[in-house]
Amino acid sequence: MSKVVGIVGSPRANGNTEFMVKTTLNRIKESGIETELITLHDKNINYCIGCDSCKKTNKCVINDDMQELTKKVKDADGIIMSSPVYFGDMTGLAKSFIDRLRPLRNIHAFKFKVCGAISTGGFRNGGQETTIHSIYDFFLIQGGIVVGDDRPTAHFGATGVGNTSEDEIARDTCIYLADRMVDVLTKINDGE
Repeated sequence: MSKVVGIVGSPRANGNTEFMVKTTLNRIKESGIETELITLHDKNINYCIGCDSCKKTNKCVINDDMQELTKKVKDADGIIMSSPVYFGDMTGLAKSFIDRLRPLRNIHAFKFKVCGAISTGGFRNGGQETTIHSIYDFFLIQGGIVVGDDRPTAHFGATGVGNTSEDEIARDTCIYLADRMVDVLTKINDGE
């Protein structure tokens, strides 16, 4: 069975970004795919120090929660990365998490992973698309299969504004992203 992990790159617990990731994962789960929510606000994630040890060993020398998180990402078939907008881009926490996944690059761990992004902001068009673009840059560099929110909205990914539990567009784009991820995961894993 396929598995999708949804990563919440917000430093806030139970916030707008987490709501959107949960909405997307719930829709994916309805199709019979296993899901797991991963929040970063409660994890010990240090900065990448650029030592390049991971290029030789495919493991990071820093001993923190990233060892477990890296394994979860490596073992997943689909990845949803999310972040609220902080000055037009992802949070520092989300970026540190992404940087620390460098050991997976050498082993081409993202080759058949279906990858989607979610971003929230204080205003519509408040940096959500640039944040998603940064997340997609990471996925493309890792070799992942990037999908957007598909029809009928068909944009970068799932975007929300303000209180996302009251944002109908946020909910819709979460559902469309989930459906697109399920379509591609099914095609890759079942050949249908």
